[in-house]
Amino acid sequence: MFKRSRNSLIALLIAAFLLAAGLDCFADEPRWVDEAGTRLTVTNAEGKPVLIYEYAEQLDDNGKVTFDTAKVFYHVVGPDGEETLTKGPGGELPHHRGIFIGWNRLQHAGKSHDLWHVKNTQQKHLAFTLQQTTETATTIDSRIQWIGTTGDPVLEEVRTVTVHHDAGGAFALIDVKTELTAAHGIVVLGGDPEHAGIQFRASQKVAANKSATYVFPLDDAKAQNYTDLPWAAQTFDMDGKKWTVQQMSHPDNPEGNARWSAYRDYGRFGEFPSYTLEDGQTITLHYRWRITEGQAPERESLNTAYKAYAE
Repeated sequence: MFKRSRNSLIALLIAAFLLAAGLDCFADEPRWVDEAGTRLTVTNAEGKPVLIYEYAEQLDDNGKVTFDTAKVFYHVVGPDGEETLTKGPGGELPHHRGIFIGWNRLQHAGKSHDLWHVKNTQQKHLAFTLQQTTETATTIDSRIQWIGTTGDPVLEEVRTVTVHHDAGGAFALIDVKTELTAAHGIVVLGGDPEHAGIQFRASQKVAANKSATYVFPLDDAKAQNYTDLPWAAQTFDMDGKKWTVQQMSHPDNPEGNARWSAYRDYGRFGEFPSYTLEDGQTITLHYRWRITEGQAPERESLNTAYKAYAE
């Protein structure tokens, strides 16, 4: 009894000290809600949804995962806390979902596996390994297993999403790090810029109004002609309001062959890196999405935002 009371007294004294020092002892309160087996929602200080990690797994009558739940992804939630700026399952090109990752010609064990269109394949959420809120950000780590056409695992992934509480004037600032490990033999991450990589897909409403336009770090509008561009930005209309999404590729990412697909008026864009992973090798890729209201800022402003990320 005395020990428990003493511990409680110590905790109260620590809290009093932090308050006296002007620190927020509640800064680390969780800012997420996990609907177990379905989705995890990251919220802001007011409890309003900001980002949703969709990881539900539903099985059909034959015991196979349904197409709509065969790939995990992130939804970006709009300012009303309800409607998403990103597209989910269904609609035009139903395999495009929010912020997502995949390669349509992943080679493993002498076979090709399509983990972009998720044809007889799956990205399976296994577990959360970190759920953490600090004064500056909320970070969620997920273990994901990539399953090939034979039903066997071909890749193991740890995917980390960080939602920054202070977006520096933007509507949202989201970082994603993916660690892909060839834990089951050599893997070739193959495909093409239209059907592979780390990409963003705007709401289905953008496919209806075909409003997506793009800006790059250079004057040439054909980003696919270049390798290793640091960023690309998309502007689209949704419900009478313009939004701009800048996707940034961190300079620590391996260089040499990454190409961008960024011209589709329906709102899908992103970077396609291609690599060969030796047995047991891990590759780590870092990206940021900076989302702002309105027309795309001037190129100089977008370059400044990228430099802040790169540093």
